[in-house]
Parts: sequence; structure tokens; C-alpha cells
Amino acid sequence: MAAAAAEARVFLEVRRRLQSALLILGVPDEGGLPMDVCITPTSLQMKSPGGCTELWLPAGVRLVPSSCRGLRHVAGDGLHMRLQARAEFCTKLISVFNQSSQAQECCTFYCQSCGEIIMRNRKLLRVLPLPHENWGALVDEWCCHPNPFANKPLHPQANDCFTGDCFFLVNLRRDLQQPRPEVAPVETGCLSSENHLKMKPKANTKVICKRCKVMLGETVSLETTKFYMTEIIIQPSERNFPIIPRSQFVQSVIAQCLVELSSARSTFRFTLQGHDGKAYILLWLLNSDTLVIEALESSTSIKKFPLLEDLLKADSSSAWNAVKVLYQPCIKGRNAELASSWESDVSVHCLTLPSATCLELLLILSRSNATLPPSLRCMNSFQLKLLRNSMHLIWTLFSLKIFCT
Repeated sequence: MAAAAAEARVFLEVRRRLQSALLILGVPDEGGLPMDVCITPTSLQMKSPGGCTELWLPAGVRLVPSSCRGLRHVAGDGLHMRLQARAEFCTKLISVFNQSSQAQECCTFYCQSCGEIIMRNRKLLRVLPLPHENWGALVDEWCCHPNPFANKPLHPQANDCFTGDCFFLVNLRRDLQQPRPEVAPVETGCLSSENHLKMKPKANTKVICKRCKVMLGETVSLETTKFYMTEIIIQPSERNFPIIPRSQFVQSVIAQCLVELSSARSTFRFTLQGHDGKAYILLWLLNSDTLVIEALESSTSIKKFPLLEDLLKADSSSAWNAVKVLYQPCIKGRNAELASSWESDVSVHCLTLPSATCLELLLILSRSNATLPPSLRCMNSFQLKLLRNSMHLIWTLFSLKIFCT
């Protein structure tokens, strides 16, 4: 009885803006039918000869049982139906790209992978976003005289932190807890959030964590270092290092990056490339207003899903804010023609991360995609995926996870 009930699956995707929900009720392979389904505004219940599965919705989420429509059975998934829904859920992301709230505070920079202190007690007097990659051309249009900023890279001063799409620029000081790497001769140029000095990354420009040997960033000049947001945690110095599973943190940062860039630039397609210049993943953001609810409580009647287990405790909520994205891998020559067409498309935004992090993200996407109901895993030639943010969950047709605060 318990074994049969353990195979039951409840999957609910709520769209806040549309006030609608897709409900998928998994049917056990044996003894699952006939099945009684009871839907109330605050709970779902499935009864079959093998047992009973019940899921209570989180506070602020309500269904309208009388609005049920589109009931059908999908092989491999179970019963599909759509309902009206209301989700009064916190949707505000804690941005890692707008760090102005940390200005005037003493901050400590940690390696996210191992907790090693990279910079201690750095007081940030100014935290400023870098202009986008076409800022130089815009200045030419605004000025009636020669561009005063031409060929002048933007470097942070001692107490500055400049933020790009997915990196921080800080000024090196003696408080750096590791030997300063050698800097190869590079050609200077205009600095932007996407194009930093137009230099080619070289082995001796890498900044490596002395404890875990993870690549944290690159040196931009003798005094300026670029740290990737996926590798660094910045905390007020009075706080302790937060222990966040690596997969959660990566999903959180990437998800927030996609949401912020899509809002600021109306860009929804992204190419993720490594610091070596190679494209690894093509991402297509579909929406960011999704709430995913699954039957994940620690119970003999409810089955956990492998990718989510490292993020959950026995008393964890079963609901996450999410973004839905499509993805295609580009490693080993896959999708080379599509990647090339995206590269030449001005509406596609390029994000650069350490190559190892790109591979981590690709693994996360693949694992997350496998946990979705089969009918939701692909759209045309793209795959669907779930990502969480340690502050919010992100949902994809590739799927990326994000965490929520």
C-alpha cells in the first residue's frame, strides 16, 4: 500500500500574472486507477486503491476548484488540468547586481566554494553599475566635441566596487589574502559591463583561491581585479560566512542575472560563454512569474526528487519562485550553427563566466530537466529546465534553479 502511494506525484505550476495553474497528478503504474481527486482552495488530495497522497498549498496560494478545465490523461505524466489560481507570494529578488545597500559598510569577500577570505573589511564607499557595452557610441552622439572618455578605461578607486552583468570590479589592496598573480601585457580599451578592456584572457591573469584552487576572476590591470559573481560572496564584515550548496548558489546568481537583464534591456536570449571565449549554453528566458509546488514533504507517501533533495530539509516548504527558460548545450560542437546565428544576432546578450562554472550549470540544467514531467521537458528543439536561487527558484525549458528570501 505505502509503496504504491509513494509513486504518486503532484506537480503544480502557478503563473501569478495570468492567475492560472497547471496541475499534473502522477498516476502510479500499478493499482493507481480508479482514482479520486479532491481539490479545495488550499489543498489537493489523491485517493487510489494503493493509498492517499495529500498536499497542502502554502499560505497565500489559492485555487478555484470550479474553474477546472482541460482535463486529459497524458501518457508518462498522468492527469493534466488547468485552474484559476491566486498566489500572493513575495516575488522581489534580492539583487546581487545592485549592491548599493552595501555602500558605506565594511564588507568581506569570500570564496563561495570553500569560504576562504579573499578580502577582509573592505569599506565600499561607492557601488556603481558599469555602463552597457555601447556606451562609447552613445557618448559620441551626445557630445558636440570629441569624446572625452575615448580610450579611458573605467577603473575603480580604492573604496569602489563596479558591477557588470555577472562580475564585480574592485581595486586591489594589500588586504588581498593571496599572492597577486602576474599580469600579462594587454591592450587597453573602453570598459563596459560586457566588454572589459577587450583583452584576451591568459593563464597568468587568473585569480585563484589559494585553498580550493577555484578560479575566482581575472586581473584587469595592476590594481584592478574582476571577480565573477558566481564565485564570490560579499557579506558585511559583522556577519559570518553563509553556507550555501554550490548548485543552489549558481542557480540563484544566474537566475537573478537573467531576470535583471531582461527587465533592464528587454533581452530574453543569452549566450553563456567561458572565460576561454567558447560558447557553452544558449538560454532563452520565457517568464519569471512562476511558482512551482511539488509534493516534497518528508513522508512515506510522498517522493522527493533527486535534484531538490540537497536544498530541502524535512520541514521545508514545497513551493519555490521560479523562472522558466529554454536551453541548448553547445559543447563538443553541438548546435554550432544555432550558436553562430545567435552570436551574430544583436538581440542576444553574451554572459561570460569561468568555463568550469559553465559546465556546472550545464549539469544542473540537465539534472533539473530530468525531474520535470516528461511532457514539459522539451519545446521544439529546446529543453525545459528548473533552476533555484538560494533566494528564488527559476524554472526553465531548460531549467535553472534560483533561491528565494
